Amino acid sequence: MTKKNILAYFNSPEQAEGAAVKLKSLRASNLNINRFSKYQGEGITKISNPVNGDTTSIGKLFLHADFTEPDAGILAAADVSASGMSDGGQGAPTGKDILLTVSIDEAQYQHALQVIEACGGMV
Repeated sequence: MTKKNILAYFNSPEQAEGAAVKLKSLRASNLNINRFSKYQGEGITKISNPVNGDTTSIGKLFLHADFTEPDAGILAAADVSASGMSDGGQGAPTGKDILLTVSIDEAQYQHALQVIEACGGMV
């Protein structure tokens, strides 16, 4: 049977996990749930003491993010929200930042789309 792939976006991991349980009953394969963000890195962390030099980049100082790659920190520092000159609204993605990826038999494809939408997902 031919397989089709689906990329679905959700507001929360719980929504995606609920859809995943139902998709497994349709014999879905290669099912993954991931969160994506504006910048690469480990996410939001606390800065211990930026005055004493514990901060390694402007991105880390103003965005409170821990970047594992130097290039990500440089990109973040160039963002208007890091400069203190923005009016807000340029922060990290809000809303549907959970990605569910799945492969499903073509015969079950339309049913899988209905399951995803019923669980609050967007394809």
